[in-house]
Amino acid sequence: MKILVPVKRTIDYNVKVKVKADSSAVDLTNAKMAINPFCEIAVEEAVRLKEKGVADEVVVVSIGSKSCQEQIRTALALGADRGIQVETEDALESLQIAKLLAKVVEEESPEMVILGKQSIDSDNNQTGQMLAALTGMPQGTFASEVEVNDGKVKVTREIDGGLQTVELTLPAVITTDLRLNEPRYASLPNIMKAKRKPLDVKPAADFGVELESHVKVLKVTPPPERQGGIKVADVDELVEKLKNEAKVIS
Repeated sequence: MKILVPVKRTIDYNVKVKVKADSSAVDLTNAKMAINPFCEIAVEEAVRLKEKGVADEVVVVSIGSKSCQEQIRTALALGADRGIQVETEDALESLQIAKLLAKVVEEESPEMVILGKQSIDSDNNQTGQMLAALTGMPQGTFASEVEVNDGKVKVTREIDGGLQTVELTLPAVITTDLRLNEPRYASLPNIMKAKRKPLDVKPAADFGVELESHVKVLKVTPPPERQGGIKVADVDELVEKLKNEAKVIS
């Protein structure tokens, strides 16, 4: 079984995000970049399936400029076998990403595509569902547990009402949720080995996908700063404030 894992380059989740002075975008100057956390979970799950003998090959793909090769190499250090960079300098939307990934799926013919349910920058939660629609594959989104057996995969999904288990016929698209696993750290020997693993670079223009943007960002603003809390002297004062100010006690 071959597993394809798309990964995205985003700002490290530990970095405090800053907005440019003209409010046009997030300021990436000197910002530490990393694999999107949900994508890292997808890589970990694919590698675990390979370690169990379920998968034979894990292929990582990223779409973007040359800088995203850093994240591909990180995924290779975590246990993936080879990488593919779809090279473009354009800032692409979810549908364009899904169309390019559909072309990669057509070339690679994986039995399973595992990707993060969303990225922490655009936060759209669209690409996995769009990819499933474009390829005609069944989808299991928000996965907290994945079990492969006899050409089928059971996916336990996190939904508003609790958990839902669906059974999909392979090939299938799966998007990962936070509780699926805990990603490992790349060891120094594996980081060195990753430098020798194959990484193919393919221009996005070669896939025949229309890459013109149809979405315009009007403004980017930081969230409002949290207001300081109020200290109360005793429980009676707390109850009084809840009654008259918070309006939560009738």
